[in-house]
Order: sequence, then structure tokens, then C-alpha cells
Amino acid sequence: MGAWLRRYLIAGLLVWVPLVITIAVVKALVDFMDRSLILLPHAWRPESWLGYAIPGLGLLLTLSIVLITGLLAANMFGRRLVALWESLLARIPLVRHIYGAVKQVAETLFSSNGEAFRKVLLIEYPRKGIWTLAFQTGVASGEIQRRTASEVITVFVPTTPNPTSGFIMMIPREDAMELDMPVEDALKLVMSLGVVTPNGHEVRNATRRMGERAS
Repeated sequence: MGAWLRRYLIAGLLVWVPLVITIAVVKALVDFMDRSLILLPHAWRPESWLGYAIPGLGLLLTLSIVLITGLLAANMFGRRLVALWESLLARIPLVRHIYGAVKQVAETLFSSNGEAFRKVLLIEYPRKGIWTLAFQTGVASGEIQRRTASEVITVFVPTTPNPTSGFIMMIPREDAMELDMPVEDALKLVMSLGVVTPNGHEVRNATRRMGERAS
């Protein structure tokens, strides 16, 4: 009786827990974007002429603003406006550093030909024989590259269950094993505390190749 009850209880939790979490996350995002309606004049807001708010309307407004901004910034006139705006920001002491750093990170992440978070790596950390997942974020350059004996890459080692936190490491390229695993599967592995694992042959093949190379 106990095993039967436990089996069906777990089956029910596996249905409801992901569903509830997904709904909560989506609702939080939609509610956050609905706040963009404050950009509209009060008379144009739905609650002023309908008497109630329309959930998700702010999401459509946000997407429209982003799309229109992209269309404007992609032409010659828009690029000149963006350049003028950035030149004004560059004259503000504190703002220029924050804006410049954020823009550089955004350009790296969203660039189609960039290396940031395009490759999943397997590295030996914190010691030989212990493996952990990492994401390549770039290639070291400048003084870092000059002071090292081999080509160095920059990797991000995420923490679990929150992959947005972690730390960076600069390691020789030959000490990192590139996996065939997609970035999405690696994130699932990190966020699920290792419970949700991708097809295991990627990791096994990588560790075998690393061992053969070391021997």
C-alpha cells in the first residue's frame, strides 16, 4: 500500500511541479513587462477606458518597442542617432563605464559569430580526476596571453542550481575538452543538480579522450 501511494504521489508531483513553476515564471515575466504600460499616457491605458487591465498587453508593447528600436538602429539615420546618444553617455563619468561594460557583454552574448556560451567544455576542477562543466566565454588576450606559456581561453564555471552565478577561470586550451553537448542540455544538468542528464556518451567520450591524451 505504501509503495503504491508513493509511486502515484511522485507521478502527480512530476506533472504539477514543472507546470506550476513554469506558470509562475511566465506570469512573473508578463507582469514585469506589463509595467511598460506606464510609458503610455494615462488616457491610453486599458484600465482608463475599459475599467480593467489586459494581461499581456505590456508584453506586446515591450516587443513592439524593441522591434521598432531595432528597425531604426539598423539604418544609417538610426546608427547616427545611436552614435550621438552613446557619445553623450560617454561624457558622464560613472554612466560611461557602466554602459560601456554592459554593451560589450551584450554584443558578445548576442553576436552570431561570437564564442561566448557557444561551447560546453569539460575541465578537471578543483583537482585532477574531478570533472566539471564550463562554458567558453572567450579567448584571453593582451597581458594575460603574453604572460602564459600556452594559448589561454576564458571559461565560466556555473554554480548549481543557479547557473547565473559562478566564477571565471583562465586555462590552457589543451586542458579543456569540448563536448558535443548543446548549451541547453548543459544548463539543464546544472539547474537540476545533475538529476536531468543528457545522453551520456558525450561526457564518457570526452573523458576517455582526455585520459588517452594524458597517458
